Amino acid sequence: MSFVNANGIQLYYEERGTGQPLLLIMGITATCSVWENHVSFWEKHFRCILFDNRGVGASDKPEGPYTTAQMADDSAALLDALQVSSAAIVGVSMGGAIALQLAIKHPEKVEAMVLMCPWASCDRKGEAIFKHMMHAKAHLRPEQFANFIQLLIFHKSTWDNDTEYDGLLEGQNGAAFEAMPQPLHGLEGQAYACISHNVVDQLPRIESPSLVIGGKQDQFIPEWMAREVHNGIPNCDLHLYDNAGHAFHWEHLEDFNPRVLDWLNKNY
Repeated sequence: MSFVNANGIQLYYEERGTGQPLLLIMGITATCSVWENHVSFWEKHFRCILFDNRGVGASDKPEGPYTTAQMADDSAALLDALQVSSAAIVGVSMGGAIALQLAIKHPEKVEAMVLMCPWASCDRKGEAIFKHMMHAKAHLRPEQFANFIQLLIFHKSTWDNDTEYDGLLEGQNGAAFEAMPQPLHGLEGQAYACISHNVVDQLPRIESPSLVIGGKQDQFIPEWMAREVHNGIPNCDLHLYDNAGHAFHWEHLEDFNPRVLDWLNKNY
């Protein structure tokens, strides 16, 4: 296991592949292992750097609340520790919010950005969802909490597919035996970062080419949030999948991985 001291904490990270650096920033509750279906494709073309955010996995889990700006500083410090002066960034959900802060606070480090289901501001409904996530974590068994997250992120088409549904059940059962479950205070720290994130007025400052990509039926981070980011960044492309939710990148995996690779090859 590899660790670096970054921004006052220990961050766990992995490196896969060779070539130009590609920093992958994960979303709320998830460890970097969740990138597997994507990094196994992208590592053939890039030096992929993936890590556990503060509050989850093998990285330190200090008491919160956290902020997306603070977590962007974590990412920047990780790149510095690995002697990477700049990289392309792929961030999913909370990771997309962190990537936005990275481009705002450390623009010299960001060559290009793929922003998966990102948001620039959180409305009252979004705040209520994140708060309910904290309450659910506090009161549900791990397998029940996993089911709640699945309800947030997967489209109806996934639930209706027998094979995919079996995978959802397997994921719920696996949560009960997770070796390193996220502590409640770690989730709370991340959730508060998500709620307080607001960079709408700063989006026009972002100069790096960007791609906003998501699902049209996302119930967690709805379409208007993705469009707010896209409309605010001057040099920004947009692609939204139909019949896809927050987990669009798994629901349309065969298109998503090469689409991102093609975009990066053109813009990085």
